[in-house]
Amino acid sequence: MFGKIQFISDNVAHVLHGEKMIEEHDLMNVHVVFESMNQRILGEITEINPEYYIIRFLGEFVESRYLNGVIRKPLLSSKLRLITPEELKILVGSESDSSFLLGKSAIYTESNIVPQINDFFSNHFAIFGNTGSGKSCGVARIIQNVFQNTKSLSYHANLFLFDSFGEYKNAFKTISQFGDHYQYKFITTNPVDAEDVLLQIPVNLLKMDDWALLLQASSHSQLPIIERTLRLAKIFSQKNAEAEEYKNHLIAKALLAVLFSNQTTASKKNEIFTIIEVCHTVDFNFDARISGLGYSRSFSECFEIDSNGYFGESVLITDYILKHVNDDLEEMKEPTEYSFSILDFERALDFTLISEGFQNNSHVYDDAIILKVRLASILNTKVSNYFVNVGYIKIGDFVQNLIMNRRKKAQIININLEDVDDVYAKVIVKVLCRILFDFSKSLLDRASMPFHLILEEAHRYIQKDSDTFLLGYNIFDRIAKEGRKYGTMLGVISQRPVEISDTVIAQMSNFLIFKMTHPKDIKYIEEMIPNISADIIAKQKVLQPGTCVAFGSAFKIPMIVKLDLPNPLPYSSNCNVALVWNAYKNKVS
Repeated sequence: MFGKIQFISDNVAHVLHGEKMIEEHDLMNVHVVFESMNQRILGEITEINPEYYIIRFLGEFVESRYLNGVIRKPLLSSKLRLITPEELKILVGSESDSSFLLGKSAIYTESNIVPQINDFFSNHFAIFGNTGSGKSCGVARIIQNVFQNTKSLSYHANLFLFDSFGEYKNAFKTISQFGDHYQYKFITTNPVDAEDVLLQIPVNLLKMDDWALLLQASSHSQLPIIERTLRLAKIFSQKNAEAEEYKNHLIAKALLAVLFSNQTTASKKNEIFTIIEVCHTVDFNFDARISGLGYSRSFSECFEIDSNGYFGESVLITDYILKHVNDDLEEMKEPTEYSFSILDFERALDFTLISEGFQNNSHVYDDAIILKVRLASILNTKVSNYFVNVGYIKIGDFVQNLIMNRRKKAQIININLEDVDDVYAKVIVKVLCRILFDFSKSLLDRASMPFHLILEEAHRYIQKDSDTFLLGYNIFDRIAKEGRKYGTMLGVISQRPVEISDTVIAQMSNFLIFKMTHPKDIKYIEEMIPNISADIIAKQKVLQPGTCVAFGSAFKIPMIVKLDLPNPLPYSSNCNVALVWNAYKNKVS
C-alpha cells in the first residue's frame, strides 16, 4: 500500500505509492503511523497524486497515550501503516461516566467521537458557522447527548442558554424523558404557555455599572450622576423620617441656590416652581402651610411678586427653607438592605438633577438630562417589566430561584429574548451573566457550582463595544479571562465571529466550526484562533450541513465530526415557502 519515504520536508513527508494502491477516496484524510523501533509518529494523508502521498505529521503515540506535536521526525527507514483500531480509540475516546457523545467521525464512519466532559465543559468553547450549517441542531444534539448518557447523572448541571429566537424550547422541553431528575426551565420576556416564566431581574441587584449599561451612558461625566442617583435611591427606599429629612435638605439646598442667584425675580420663581413640581415632599409642595407671626401662607403664595419686584414673603420663605438645611445628612450611610423600583430610581434622578453641583454645570446637567430621557423611554416600554422591585433579595437567593423549576432543580435554563431589541437584550444578558459570575466568585468552595453561559447569536451580545473605555472592563472579557477558575464557562455560538470581542475568542479552548464562506470571517478565524492550520480552514469550507471540524483541548487531533439530528428538533428550520404558497390549492383540493 505504501512505498518508501521519498523525503521529509518541514512537517510533511512525501511517500511513494506501494505496489497495491487503494482507491484515492479511501485514503484521503486517513491517519497513518510511521513506526520505527520505539517511535510511533501519527500522520494524516492530506494529498494524493499519481506518484506519491503527502502526509502531515500530527503527534506521537507514547505507550497508551497520544501527545500532540512532533519533536523528532520519523526516520526515512520507518515502516508506514494505517492506524490500528486501538490507536484510533485513543484519539476518538470511549463512552464512560466522564465523557459524552459528540457525533460520528466523518472519516471513520464506524467510530464515535467521545470527548471527556471535563476537557470540553471545563473550558470556554465556541461554535461558528453560516446560517443553515447546523449550529443550532448541533448545540441541541450535544446537550441532549449529555443528558441521554445512561452512564452518568448530570443532576448538578447549570446550563444557561440565552436564546435569541426561541429556537431551543422544542428541543429541550421534554428533557425529563431522559430521567425524572432532569428539568427544563423556560424564562422568557413573552410568556405564552403555562410553564413559561416571565423574565424578572430584581432592581436591588443592579450595580452602578449595570445602570450605566441600561441607560446607555456614553461619557465618564455621566457616571457620577448615576452613582449619586443610586445612592439616593437606596436612602429614599427606607421610607423613614431620616430619608424624608434628607429629601427636604436636598430641596432646601436647591431652593437657596436659586434664591441667592443673580436671576430676575420672575426667573427665580419659575425655577423654584419647576423644582417643587419635580421634587416635592410633605414639607415642600405648593400647598404646604408656612406659619409667620399670627398668620400663615401656602408655599406658592410666599412667592407672589410685590409691586417692587420682590417676593412678598421673602423673609418667611427664607427662614422656612433654612430650617430644613442639615449638612450632616450628607454623610448619611447607604443602607445595606434595600429595594426600590425603576420609578423610584427616576425620582432619585430628579433629586440628583436639582442637587448643587449638577444644576450649575451646564455640560453635566445636559448629560443628566440625556440619562433622564433614556430612563423615561424605558419606563414607557415593556423593558421596565423585566427589572422589578420584589423586595430585598440576596444574590444567592436570586440564583437559587433561577435554577429551580416548580421546586425541582432545573439543569437547562433557557432564557428567551426574541422580542427584545438588541440594545436592551445585550444589557439583560450582561447583567445576568455578571450576577452569575459574581455569585460564583462569592462561593467559599471555589468552582463548586459550575455555570455554563451559552450564548446563541453571540455577536448580539459579545461585541467590541465601549464598556472597557467607560467602566474599565467588559463582563464577557472578564469571564473569558477569569471565569474558568470560578466555574463560569462561556459557550459562544455565532455566524459572525468577526463581530465578537477579540479577547473572548482568544480565550476559547475548544472549537466546533461548521461551514463558513464569508472571507472576512474565515480570515478572522485564521488570525484569532491559536494553532489553527490552513488544512482546518480548507476543510471547513466544504463541510456538509450538520458536519463540523472539532479541535481544541478536548480533542487529541482536529476531527471532522458528523452530528446526528437532535430529537426533538429546535425551531431552526427555514420557512417552507412552497408549502405556504400552495396552502390554498391544498385546501380546495
